[in-house]
Amino acid sequence: MRVIALSTLKSFWKDKPEFSDVINQAMAWYQITRLADWDSPAALKRNFRTASILKHGRVVFNLAGNKYRLVVQINYPHRIVYIRFIGTHRMYDRVDAQTV
Repeated sequence: MRVIALSTLKSFWKDKPEFSDVINQAMAWYQITRLADWDSPAALKRNFRTASILKHGRVVFNLAGNKYRLVVQINYPHRIVYIRFIGTHRMYDRVDAQTV
């Protein structure tokens, strides 16, 4: 899968060092995703069983023991994952995962 944009993840913890505890899990997610070949939500669930599948290709991943949420939009036919949001659970509660 092609992941757009890793810089979104990196800027999250670079700008706020208090969020550096997500680095290892976020980078592990990135490496797994980059090597994956998901053609459907079912294929994604084989790698990430706890991922929440939303409408229109949106997916929510829990990172660092559910302390952080990662929202992506996936274009399955083109194998592209767009990072739309990363934040704490509290930050996530203030956004709409379908439109962020």
